[in-house]
Amino acid sequence: MAIKLYGRDPLKLFENVFSETMTPLFSSMAPSFRVDVSEDDTTVYIDADMPGVKKEDVRISMEEDVLTICAERTHEEEEKKKDYHRIERSYGSMSRSFTVGENVDPDSIEAKYDNGVLHIRLPKKEPVEKAKKEIEVK
Repeated sequence: MAIKLYGRDPLKLFENVFSETMTPLFSSMAPSFRVDVSEDDTTVYIDADMPGVKKEDVRISMEEDVLTICAERTHEEEEKKKDYHRIERSYGSMSRSFTVGENVDPDSIEAKYDNGVLHIRLPKKEPVEKAKKEIEVK
């Protein structure tokens, strides 16, 4: 037996609240792409889903210990004969940045784009130990 709150199903009430209030929020957000980040003992892996993005429109940079992925999905000219009821696919510039730490070797990073998925391998290096200095308390 379902719980009813003043003749309403409370779960349905939340479903309506989220669908009505969250949809405009998400549709107004900047376009982005989803990623999986994983690692093993020797490598950090980043896999980014970028459907509809051409390999030539993907840029990857590394500054200090931050890896940045930028991409652009262009919008084809819309057909004037079609009456669109809903447009959910996003177009434009997208960017994601990841702090990968000092133990990644920036000279050995590899990236491959295959069938709408960007695969990045970030080999690890031995962390450089910083000199320890004792501070005298006066």
